[in-house]
Amino acid sequence: MKSKIIAITMGDPAGIGPEIIIKAMSEGELAGIPAVVIGCLQTLKRIQALGITPPVELKEIHQVSDAHFSPNVIHVLDEPLAQPASLVSGKVQAQAGDLAYRCVKRAAELAQAGEVHAIATAPLNKEAMHMAGHMYPGHTELLATLTHSSDYAMVLYTDKLKVIHVSTHISLRKFLDTLNQDRIKTVVNIANTFLKRVGFDNPRIAVAGVNPHAGENGLFGDEEINIVSPAVKTMQQQGLDVHGPCPPDIVFLQAHEGLYDMVVAMYHDQGHIPLKLLGFYDGVNITAGLPFIRTSADHGTAFDIAWTGKANADSMATAIKLAIKLA
Repeated sequence: MKSKIIAITMGDPAGIGPEIIIKAMSEGELAGIPAVVIGCLQTLKRIQALGITPPVELKEIHQVSDAHFSPNVIHVLDEPLAQPASLVSGKVQAQAGDLAYRCVKRAAELAQAGEVHAIATAPLNKEAMHMAGHMYPGHTELLATLTHSSDYAMVLYTDKLKVIHVSTHISLRKFLDTLNQDRIKTVVNIANTFLKRVGFDNPRIAVAGVNPHAGENGLFGDEEINIVSPAVKTMQQQGLDVHGPCPPDIVFLQAHEGLYDMVVAMYHDQGHIPLKLLGFYDGVNITAGLPFIRTSADHGTAFDIAWTGKANADSMATAIKLAIKLA
């Protein structure tokens, strides 16, 4: 069987993306993996010239089929910056946001054409992308648009804790105003399908409540009574092993200790805070519901340490490994 190839997107070139990509791919078990980097070749070479990454050959290719994988070589599909010499590390810039967008777009096109089989993305900066005119809240929504996917959700993934989100990049007020049974049922279905794909034969899914103590029978809010509980019961009637609404202050610990295989979090921070507390460096962000696997380092662009050699590449390496495993 022909080896499956993944694409790795640079993210915002002014952030730590270029550095952690080179670090992750140049040493250990990821050296020589079947992966191509989509990004600005000149920026990668600027990072390398700083002496903050291991020495490795950055080899330009013009199409995926040109790549012949071996240790100490990173194959790059060049997606050049408009003005590469003027790029400033650690600063929000329109050309950097545009590059991040173009890298993701090209990767999605290659995945849909079958030339690559999964995507691992380095972090982008939403403000920079918006400055360039690409008005997406983040990778998840951008990839959903590029692939015309309507049923998708953000998954945060570690060995011991896996979280999927009903909502992500919207305000709490908008979340409360738009929460509905159909979205919860959709996310539970996505969770069940995703877990089966990664090896769970009979997924156990917990649905977190919205309010403190999951509403305390209406004492602290009625979203659990009117929205969450009916959705959970419907999914149970369809044969899924789903539980809830569960008190949000204990359900993530219960999942971490093995009682559940995944938690359905209601909003961004409800899911992100426990996951990042328990697995910041080995956590991976996955977009479930796309026609291909997409993983990402579960942190931001870290402009404050960009191009200094201080960036930790563990999460990027884990994202790449998981993309290869699931491709």
